[in-house]
Amino acid sequence: MLALFLSIPAHATITLPRILGHNMVLQREKPLPIWGTAAPGEAVTVQFAGQHPGTKADASGKWQVTLKPLTASATPAELVISGSNTIRLRNILVGEVWVCSGQSNMEYTMRKNSKVTRPDMPGPNPVDELNVAHNPAIRIFLVNRKTLARPDSLHRDWAVAQDSALRSFSAAAYFFAKELNKRLNVPVGMVATSVPGSRIEPWISTEAFAKDSVFANKKVDGEPGKFWEPMVKPLVPLAVRGFLWYQGESNCFLAETTTYTQKMRTLIGSWRAAWGEANLPFYYVSLAPFKYSDTHDKVVLTRETLPLFREAQAAALQVPHTAMIETTDLANTEGGIHPGFKWEIGRRLALLALANTYHTPGVVAEGPVFRSMKVKGAVAAISIASAAPLVSKDGKALTDFTIAGPDGVFVPAQARIEGRQVLVSAPGVAHPTAVRFGWDEVAQPNLFSEAGLPARPFRTDKPDSSASK
Repeated sequence: MLALFLSIPAHATITLPRILGHNMVLQREKPLPIWGTAAPGEAVTVQFAGQHPGTKADASGKWQVTLKPLTASATPAELVISGSNTIRLRNILVGEVWVCSGQSNMEYTMRKNSKVTRPDMPGPNPVDELNVAHNPAIRIFLVNRKTLARPDSLHRDWAVAQDSALRSFSAAAYFFAKELNKRLNVPVGMVATSVPGSRIEPWISTEAFAKDSVFANKKVDGEPGKFWEPMVKPLVPLAVRGFLWYQGESNCFLAETTTYTQKMRTLIGSWRAAWGEANLPFYYVSLAPFKYSDTHDKVVLTRETLPLFREAQAAALQVPHTAMIETTDLANTEGGIHPGFKWEIGRRLALLALANTYHTPGVVAEGPVFRSMKVKGAVAAISIASAAPLVSKDGKALTDFTIAGPDGVFVPAQARIEGRQVLVSAPGVAHPTAVRFGWDEVAQPNLFSEAGLPARPFRTDKPDSSASK
């Protein structure tokens, strides 16, 4: 009887999902779902910014209302949900909301950021950021796999990006938010949901794989849905602007190529479908240099494993409303597979958003990208697409170009910039047939744009689709 008595108020009480709480940021300029549970048939009213829509919980106790789009506001406001009980969410702002996910390099915390070697750079040092961060317009929510799906009656998981909450938060996500806030001058909310060492498959639902023509009726390894179910699905239908993704190392260790491209397509499509927005931006990170070939495991890795994997990452750019940053210059022996330049990762991701999502004038977001090759005698003329003039970052001769003749043997090449082209040649290669750039796991080429962004590694010889994995 006591158990029955105690269960009655629990079923009759309005509850909210964990992602809705004090200190949160609501996405501006989009319809805003507010949802939760209550007693079946219970009337629920939501009040915010002069709006007060109401509804009734359905037979299963679920309810949802949608606030009309709002303009950005850095003035704290109260969100009130009323029924048999009243919930008052305090200190709510309106601005930009992004979900970031991936494995350890996305999870990499601000606490770790404070311990890396200080870069020699002018102005405030990003290694000190944790000591000075106290911008109330940047809010953070760190997903806990064990608790996200369960309501919290104290609604306390959102926090201002400072102190202990920021110590445990994604450095890349924070620096992304900092750049966005600075450039847009609106509040920014970041939701971080990452698992160190995770492959891509757990972030994709089993249903999404089943619906994909490439994977349907096939066994997909890697525990599909394992992290999607507890760490992403409970966030839906939170209104967001887009997604950031920093993952791939675990799949690179498996020497994946085209199958990873397709998994990226499945991931992007399924997340967009879950949120009901086919064009949600999806920006991601090309992997940094690392000696994968030093690994001695079941899968034999070579110095080309990483370039081939990056090629697979880049192939997913065929999906609309995606973009990728390069990180060939963001590696050091200190960090190994976890390089410490997360402030620059966040900034470059923010540049993608500023250019492609917010259409901010004058923003150069991507480095030089291979466009085409024409052979003129013993010289291969490589045409480069770039929003800024090409430069050698250190002023020295261009590095990490190789060239091959009809025998298919690649040798080190000389390369020089001529306008929007790079002219490549080598003694002994009279008739070039192919050029490769940055085609080695530890390559850190010096070909950049004047805007300070590195060129994307490439090869002009066509991939052999029959050898895909």
